[in-house]
Amino acid sequence: MKFPYNPQDKKSVIDYAKKLKGKSLREICDVEVLQHIFKGKGNFGQVLEKFYFGYEPNSKAEADFSKIGIELKSSPLKRLKNNEFRAKERLVLNIINYFNLVKQDFESSDFYKKNINLLLIFYLYESDNDILDYVIKLVDEWNFPETDLEIIKQDWEKIKKKVMEGKAHELSEGDTFYLGACTKGANSLSLREQPYNDFPAKQRAYSLKQGYVNHIIASIANESNEIYGKLIPSADIVKKQNIEDIVISKFLPFYNKTEHEILESLGVKLNVKAKNYYANLTKEILGINSEKEIEEFEKAEIIVKTIRLKENDLPKEDISFPTFKFEEIINQDWEDSDFKEILEHKFLFVFFQFDNNNLVLKKVKFWNMPFDDICMAKKVWNRTKEVVLNGNIVKEIKKNKSGKEIRLTNFPDKKFSSISHVRPHATNALDTFPLPVMDVLTEKNEYTKHCFWLNNSYVRDFIYYK
Repeated sequence: MKFPYNPQDKKSVIDYAKKLKGKSLREICDVEVLQHIFKGKGNFGQVLEKFYFGYEPNSKAEADFSKIGIELKSSPLKRLKNNEFRAKERLVLNIINYFNLVKQDFESSDFYKKNINLLLIFYLYESDNDILDYVIKLVDEWNFPETDLEIIKQDWEKIKKKVMEGKAHELSEGDTFYLGACTKGANSLSLREQPYNDFPAKQRAYSLKQGYVNHIIASIANESNEIYGKLIPSADIVKKQNIEDIVISKFLPFYNKTEHEILESLGVKLNVKAKNYYANLTKEILGINSEKEIEEFEKAEIIVKTIRLKENDLPKEDISFPTFKFEEIINQDWEDSDFKEILEHKFLFVFFQFDNNNLVLKKVKFWNMPFDDICMAKKVWNRTKEVVLNGNIVKEIKKNKSGKEIRLTNFPDKKFSSISHVRPHATNALDTFPLPVMDVLTEKNEYTKHCFWLNNSYVRDFIYYK
């Protein structure tokens, strides 16, 4: 087949790809061929490969342009209010073959051979448009910086280790930093055999986390990186220590010091009344200016939680997550739910403990929720969805001693689960979201905003104590 570019010449392939910038597939492909063959089926990437680059979409182990070692990947963008572009989702790479994985080293792996050199095409996703009319905004080659590649190598080795332990079914994106193992298949029943265990595992693919894709987008778009501070200045450091060890080593000198002693040691002043005070304190301990974001944390989508412990080690408060919309939760499956997506993040917990009127730094810990606990959290989510779907939110309306009305709900409480519960997370009772099904008892079509919470006892017993 004759191509309009030379598939054995990297410059030719990239120059041809860059002709897409600012255009849609409808504009740049052969319209007659599109109209004759394309019937609205397939995704953007498949149409791009077949009708622009002229080769059949495939799932070969080698890179798409094997002679020059370049893998073609397309991915959707969303536009922010300030007109900057961000990734709409993670960048999914090749399917993980569990049996191949355990026999490979990183440099000889299926992942490395296929994805070490990427040709990325980012298009603006617009829900009302046909995929042929999505406008391509960014096109460029991507080679992983040395430090990033070392972190990705460590991530790959963590994935391999879990598979070798017969725990492919327990893989979670929270296990790793930049390179994830995301579920990939038509539905949650897309399963594969795994070595060292007869229990089937979900089909998964390597993926670059959404935060990392945002970093790629900013780099390709030449956006300023002045808002970021680097935790790891060179690859040599991360070859000796992983991110977790590097972070913890920076906190260790401040263990058992009060927050005021920490600030004095660092020689910095922070507004203790600011909402982001503890976030800024964490940055300063890590050697990052409080006005900047931590580049590695942004890439890895690490969620930092500062916990204040009472003298009995019980956190002063449960941990809240973003409010959920009642109309959305009933249309989600657990596998694509917002709650599961949050729980599969990697967290950094920073524990301070009350000592008289002072808060003392006791411990920091990286954590992601274990597989069994995610299964338990699923029961809380399922129960919540069921309550909303049945219009069965309010169980009873009572009045307290002052005559104020109190509504007791059927949402799962701490008795229902030792891990998580659901309760209000709103400015007041009038801060509401619409209901998809009218609440039977109150006959209301809206209800106070709620969210999922991690129980403070769970945080103490299974995060702080572990």
